[in-house]
Formats: sequence, structure tokens, C-alpha cells
Amino acid sequence: MKRTFLIFSVALVTFSACRKIQVDDNGSNNGGGTVITPESTILSGTIGTDLTLRTGKTYTLRGIVYVANGAQLTIEPGVTILGDKASRGTLVITRGSRINAAGTADKPIVFTSSESGGAARAGDWGGLVILGRAKTNAVFNGQAGLGEAEGGINNGDGYGLFGGTDDNDNSGTLKYVRIEYAGYAFLPDKELNGLAFYAVGKGTTVSHVQVAWAADDSFEWFGGTVNADHIIAYKGLDDDFDTDNGFSGKVQFAIAVRDSSVADISGSNGFESDNDAAGSTLAPQTSAVFANVTSIGPKQNVTSIGNTFYRNAAQIRRNSSLSVINSVFLGWNNGLLIDASTGRPTDLNISGATPTLWWRGNVISGVPSASNQVKYSASTSQATGWTAADALAWHNTAAFNNTLLATNDAVGYAAAFNYSNPDLTPAANSPLLSNAYSYTDARLSGLQPVTYRGAVGPNDTWYKGWTRYGN
Repeated sequence: MKRTFLIFSVALVTFSACRKIQVDDNGSNNGGGTVITPESTILSGTIGTDLTLRTGKTYTLRGIVYVANGAQLTIEPGVTILGDKASRGTLVITRGSRINAAGTADKPIVFTSSESGGAARAGDWGGLVILGRAKTNAVFNGQAGLGEAEGGINNGDGYGLFGGTDDNDNSGTLKYVRIEYAGYAFLPDKELNGLAFYAVGKGTTVSHVQVAWAADDSFEWFGGTVNADHIIAYKGLDDDFDTDNGFSGKVQFAIAVRDSSVADISGSNGFESDNDAAGSTLAPQTSAVFANVTSIGPKQNVTSIGNTFYRNAAQIRRNSSLSVINSVFLGWNNGLLIDASTGRPTDLNISGATPTLWWRGNVISGVPSASNQVKYSASTSQATGWTAADALAWHNTAAFNNTLLATNDAVGYAAAFNYSNPDLTPAANSPLLSNAYSYTDARLSGLQPVTYRGAVGPNDTWYKGWTRYGN
């Protein structure tokens, strides 16, 4: 049985001493360990037994750090965890293990870059990856319902695998947490994100989480059923909210703020949603519900230029059945794109007696061209008869309460495009305070019924205080 040694170095005025304490890690430490000094703690290798990171300390992730073999990593309020830039520090919570990161509004838990003095940049470290045992439509080595996480984190012990049959699986808690400067492209289309959920179950708690300056997607879900509330994507490079491989959770009260000058060469979107990369009919189907989202795009005015790689407020494609309710999208080059070009045509999820893709109670504003407010990309292999005109008519169905506005000023936010201090307070005459879609439908159960559209109500400040904005 292997043992991990925690080395405590204590410096005093007249002498120094060093002692070793054995910690049984169930044989799971693959050459890593935990070295503690008075100022900081270096985390590396595998954490195979329960470990608590204490308030008042700063910790550093060196290389890929796995929490494995059923261990729980507890992080106390106010702790700072640095991702080592040189080794691309990354934290991976493997299947069956947990993270218990419960910060508070006045003492958030912060994951950030090891670079200091203004030198931190997007992509300095690998981010936070959580892998669970809920259902996914991924396939790995011919086994349906099992997937391999992106970003090169899998190893010979299978620590990068995800998926199972337990939709109530519990991977722990993230509450009042900030994740900054994370994510990078390991290979094309094999990236690490700011925060990635792989088949994470709905026994997991995710509330009040900000991902800022991510070098790929801010949040990405690959299958699973985890719910989330009060989340923020701030100045990410690629997509804000990316859903794949059968994700079916519910997310309410979400904010995305883009940097008009920074976008990904692949094309940056607010939402990007696939059933899977092939647009297949594999189950479970991506059918997540997002409600009360405020997505602030790159164009404060219709004449603003910004980075030319910006694309859509929401691209729903590849047989996804994503639903978006009571949300507002400001200043995107294009509004909603129903993309049926790959796999089973996405518009088939809209038609019929029981459509599975919903777009209701939403506001699109500030798109430079009216023809780009709602777009449709036809299938190249299956003729459905749908056209761009059909997509627009569907969007404008009176009972759906959707709204198209020519300018962002018409939305009535106080200062949505103030990047360093966004103020999303809706004015008294804002259209966001009326025509919200009703929450009575069964698919919206579990969401908080509110009478406004967007992430913030008239007297709401949930996105301030524990968060960080700026450059």
C-alpha cells in the first residue's frame, strides 16, 4: 500500500524543524503528493483520501490533479487555488468522488492563474473538470453510455472516463465559486474549458459560479442531469454555454458578458447545442432547459464592429432539443440559428404535436440586420420542407411571447455593456418586465416562477459582490 507524505516546514525566529506525517491514500497516488508550507500548498498527482483545504491558505495545482477512489475534496470559504501555468495545472473530480466547495457571498472560493501582477491570461491553466455517473449518449471503445473526457486528461486508470446509469449521482457542491483564466486547446476540438461537467448527476449542487476569461467555452455539459442556478460566463473566448451528449439538466438565472474584441477562430456563440457531434438519434437526447438568461454580445450598437469571429446568440444544431425560456440576447451578429445541416434535422424537434425544442418568452435585440434575427440552415441530406421564413414564423408565434427589438437600448437595462461594472437593472418601462412565458408546463417544473425575462429582476443584485469584472 502506497503512502503519501505531507511535509510541514515551519520557520521560527531561532530554529527550523521538519516532520513527516503519513496519510494513507489507498495506493492511489501515482507519484504525486501534497507538500505544505506556511504560505502555500502544492497539490499534485492523485488525492485518494478525503482532504480539506483550509480558509486562509493558498494552494497550487501542479499538473493534472485527480480526486479519485471515492475521496472528497473539501474547500473552505475564502480559499484561493492557483493553477500552475508552467505545468497547466488542472483539477479533475473522477467518477464516484466529490468536490465540496461551498464558499459564501463574502468569502468566495477562487480558482485562478498562478501568474500575478496583471500577467494572468486566458488559458494559463486547465480548469475544473467534474466527471459523474449519470446517463450520456457518448460511446467509448464501442461501449454505449460511456465517454472519454476531452483535453488529454484520461490515463491508464480510466480517470478521464464518464457516464453510467445513475441520474441522481452526486459529485458534490460548487457554491460561490470563481474560476478565472482557465482552459486551453489540447488538440483541435479536444479542449479543456473553464468548467466542464461530464455526465454529472442532479444530486450535485451548482449555484453562484462565475467562469471568467476562459480560453475555450466557459461552461460545457457533456450529458448528465445536473441543475445549476445563478451562473456567470464572463469574457470567455469561445461559447458561453455549450451542451452536448444528452445533457438534460435545468439552468436558471445565467449571465454571459462578451469582450467585443476577443473571439475564437472557430466562431463564438452564446449557446451552442448538439445532441452529439454527428447529430445522431442516440439517447438520451440533449434536452436541457435554460431559463432567465441574459446574454450580452459583442455589439453595443448595430454599427459596432468587434471581432469578426463572433457568430450567433444561440446555435441549436445536430438534433439538439435544447429549450430556452424567458431570456434576452443583446448585440449579437445573428440571433437564433436553427441549424439542420448535420445529422437528423434539428427542425424535426420543433414540428409535430409534441415539440421537444422550445424557444419561448425570449427577446433578441440589436442584431444589425433584420434578416439575421432568426436564421435557418437547411439539411444537406434530408429534405424537411422548412425554410428561413418558416423558422421566423415559428419564432413569432403569438403564444410563445417572443420579442424582436431593433436596438439594445430598447431592452431597458441600466448599463449592460459596462464591462467593468455591468448593471442589469431593468427600467420600470422595460419590456423584460412583461410577457414572460408561464412556468406552468411540466417541462419547466423545478424552476422558480418569475414574472420577468432575463437573469435579473428589478431589485436583484445576485451577480454583484462575490464576482469579479474588469480586464
